[in-house]
Amino acid sequence: MWIFHGAPVLAEPQVVRLGTWKTAQTIQPFFYQQFLPAQYKTKVFPFTNPADQKTALLAGSLDMCGTTLAHAIHSASLGQPVVIVAALCNKCSALVVKKGGPVKSVADLKGRKIGYVPGTMHEILLRETLGRDGLSAETDARLVRVDFFDMGLALARGQIDAFLSGEPFPTLAVEQGYGAILSYPYYGDAIGSINAGMLVSRETIEKHPELVLDMVTAHVQATGYLLSHPAEWLQRASEFGTPRAILDKAAANMELAWSMDEDFIARTRALGQRMQALGTIQQQPDYDNLFDLRFVRQASKRFHP
Repeated sequence: MWIFHGAPVLAEPQVVRLGTWKTAQTIQPFFYQQFLPAQYKTKVFPFTNPADQKTALLAGSLDMCGTTLAHAIHSASLGQPVVIVAALCNKCSALVVKKGGPVKSVADLKGRKIGYVPGTMHEILLRETLGRDGLSAETDARLVRVDFFDMGLALARGQIDAFLSGEPFPTLAVEQGYGAILSYPYYGDAIGSINAGMLVSRETIEKHPELVLDMVTAHVQATGYLLSHPAEWLQRASEFGTPRAILDKAAANMELAWSMDEDFIARTRALGQRMQALGTIQQQPDYDNLFDLRFVRQASKRFHP
């Protein structure tokens, strides 16, 4: 009697589900695959806003996702079990006005229409910028809700007088000839240039800490690789639809990131305080639960990008 032994059955790779935006400053998850152990296979889902990513994460449809720090603070203030395990990007924002127009300073925005997206990091930075010049967003300016993709056209047509958004839209406005950068809203004495991070659920940390460490380690490596290969970074990002020439000019205002420390958390606390003062959150979150630095600390011991 013949006994046939088939080839060994190979275990199916574990699918790691990642959420991010299709932008140059949030590109790292698209590179995780080449840095994760062989037992993983990544699947990246592109989103257009942090709220949808967070919702998918808490529903169990994602293992990790990007989020703005403002949205993470808002979610945690509502008691949602979200945890920031790595930085994603810094900087990336700019306040744009009509080229050759009447607005030459922040003070000139009094009585003007300013495009913004409510609930975003950019709204907080806009309100902070106005407040530092003694202007109230409620009484001294007219904030107009405009989607990020429509801000440039609205400015060019005179429907708004300014907008504050992320790259590449400020650089596009300048390069296309209708916009001028009024300011980069980074305030070193408070919030600084922090912007976004990588988010997991509390349940994932408790049940699968090894997966979280592997994902964070891949994030650290991907970030280091892209920073060391800027041409590859920007060329890959241009596949999302923004011309490479625009990205080359915007790169100075974009900073890929992974590292977090106590200063990072302190700046996030300052952001949360501003959000509460502005009424965008009702109470402060528990920052000790919102952040978990163990994973970036362990990953940094393995690799130094």
